[in-house]
Amino acid sequence: MLQTSTSISEAHDSGSISEAQVPSRHPINDLLELMGRRWTLRVLWELRDEPLPYRRLRAACGDISTSVLSQRLRELREAGIVEQDGGSYRMSEDGAQLGELLVALDAWARRHAAGRGR
Repeated sequence: MLQTSTSISEAHDSGSISEAQVPSRHPINDLLELMGRRWTLRVLWELRDEPLPYRRLRAACGDISTSVLSQRLRELREAGIVEQDGGSYRMSEDGAQLGELLVALDAWARRHAAGRGR
């Protein structure tokens, strides 16, 4: 039977399992968790080329609510992917590297869609 991370954490805290028995998290898991949140990829896509003030970023993202945009920006800043400079947001150096990967994924998606007749 698989234990959830909560039960593993509880078992570790109670001393019933050792540190060596607690599975380690791989950094890709954290990245995928963040990237999988609604609107995260869209926010990064819109910031890939240039810094944007909050209002322009919100308009570029379409139907995103102010609360969700603020939350995603906070999460991306905490992860070191986005930086705030005054009222504008931009990709950090690490974020710019991630942005290059998004551009490559976009190219792959376009080729894949074209090959499928879309």
